[in-house]
Amino acid sequence: MGRGILEVHLVDAKGLADTDFLGKIDPYVLIQYRSQECKSSVARGQGRNPSWNETFKFQVNSQGSNIQHKLTLRVMDHDTFSRDDFIGEATINVTDLIAIGMEKGSIEQHPTKYNVVLADRSYCGEIRVGINFKAKMQEEGEEELGGWKHSFRA
Repeated sequence: MGRGILEVHLVDAKGLADTDFLGKIDPYVLIQYRSQECKSSVARGQGRNPSWNETFKFQVNSQGSNIQHKLTLRVMDHDTFSRDDFIGEATINVTDLIAIGMEKGSIEQHPTKYNVVLADRSYCGEIRVGINFKAKMQEEGEEELGGWKHSFRA
């Protein structure tokens, strides 16, 4: 498919399931694209309707056209004295977005709402995310062979 930068703008969430018995939840998001993972800041004291307004970048480098490109956003509740609680997750298929971005050079998807669900697909809130993709063209004078770049500069 190609190479480029996938930029994920984590905006906010609404109506997240409350996993705390006392006080408000302190949500954060683990964003995964293939083997790359980023973690948002913890929205301390913001409860079920947190706002992050953070941007994360992922390297896209795939040569196969049959590969599915997915972002997984795992929403977690930060706990100080115990293990963090899983609230739910959203999965976003970005295969078509990357393909169009490769064709046009770049593409921007404005913030869109995605359902946050549990493994049984039960609804536990929504998350708003914007996605941009910018293709990285092969630099002039370079040829990629078997994963190695060779320069033809004299």
